[in-house]
Amino acid sequence: MKKKAYEKARPYLMIAPAMVGILLFTIYPVISLVRLSFMNVNMLDDSKTRFVGFENYEKVFARPDFIKSLNNTIVYTVAVVLIITLLALVLAVWLNSKKSAMNSVVQAVIFSPHVVAIVSVALIWQWMMEPNFGLFNYVLRTLGLPTSKWLTSSDTAMACVILISVWKAVGYDMLIFLAALQGVPKELYESAKLDNASKWTVFWKITIPMVSPQLFFTLIIRTISSFKVFDTVRVLTEGGPNNATTTLVYTIYREAMFNMRIGYSAVIGVVLLVIVGILTVIYFAGLSKRVHYQ
Repeated sequence: MKKKAYEKARPYLMIAPAMVGILLFTIYPVISLVRLSFMNVNMLDDSKTRFVGFENYEKVFARPDFIKSLNNTIVYTVAVVLIITLLALVLAVWLNSKKSAMNSVVQAVIFSPHVVAIVSVALIWQWMMEPNFGLFNYVLRTLGLPTSKWLTSSDTAMACVILISVWKAVGYDMLIFLAALQGVPKELYESAKLDNASKWTVFWKITIPMVSPQLFFTLIIRTISSFKVFDTVRVLTEGGPNNATTTLVYTIYREAMFNMRIGYSAVIGVVLLVIVGILTVIYFAGLSKRVHYQ
């Protein structure tokens, strides 16, 4: 009897450590975040902390800097997800079609930025984009072309942050797509060749469906990580110039750590949580049925 009871309880015992971790480090923080968003928190005197209802939400949504950070985050996410996905897919298809000894070298070169610390990446790019003595403007002056302010101008700062993010992350998605392409049965391409199918037809009807599970995965992960971008902005621009690169997570950091507005930062965290949740549901509802599993 005891053995049967143990056999029934064993699956629950096996997942118990993971469930405890989820409760402590995911569910409880989310509940606390929502609770704090309705509070006026006094960090120096907890007795002065009081419930204010939707007052924090009203104030946050009325602030132009919040709307600016929300727009910046959306622009960053859309640009990074689209560019990385398309570029990684093109690079993977190109590398898969080139059977040469240089393939491993090219893959390593493209993937290497992904493993480099963001601080090192930021320092290198900041030096290259320095308006007066940077490498980029030196090359432009040498060629007789107009220079740019790069990260120090509100007109070009977000584009530069997007460029650096794409450069750093594209190798990761490329390797995922390349591994998927190498597992596609060659018979499918041979059959398409016998049918005189065009390259676009082969790409759309064979390549895309066969890598759709990996494409679905990278779209979700890349979207979530882009909405949560912080370290790139923090190191490169600190949200400037003139809030041109301020994102939602950086606003949370600034409100909580510098302005001591815990309620405000909690509201922005809830907004971010809702947006990511809605996008995830949309992805699963709209794309999961189009994923082709072998």
